[in-house]
Amino acid sequence: MEPVVASTPQWRSPCPIASGLDVVGDKWSLVIIRDLIVHGPRTYSEFLDAPEKISTNILAARLKWLHVNGLITHVDATRSARNNAYQLTERGAALRPVLEALGRWSHQELIDVHPGILSID
Repeated sequence: MEPVVASTPQWRSPCPIASGLDVVGDKWSLVIIRDLIVHGPRTYSEFLDAPEKISTNILAARLKWLHVNGLITHVDATRSARNNAYQLTERGAALRPVLEALGRWSHQELIDVHPGILSID
C-alpha cells in the first residue's frame, strides 16, 4: 500500500544529501523528472507509456509529491488535472546536471554488469 503523500517531507537529518533524497530519492520520481527533461511536458498517459512501466497508483502519488514539493507543475493551471500535462519548475529543472552526472556514472561504472545500458552521449 502506498503511503499517504504529506505536504512536506519528514526530514531525516539536516544533511543536504539526505534532505534531497527525502524529496527525490525514489526511482520513480527520478524517472518522471528524466522524462520531463528529455521530452518536455508530459501527460499522465505518456508517463504510463514509459518503458519502465510505472503503475497508476505509484504514478499518481509521485506526481502529487513532486507537485507539492515544487518540482513540477501543470502546463495550464486552469485545466483539470486529468487532461493537463506536467512540466518542470525551475527547481525541478535544476536537477538536470544531477541526472546527467548519474547517467554518466552509470554508463561508466555499470557497463560490466549491465552490458545493454545505453550511452548518454
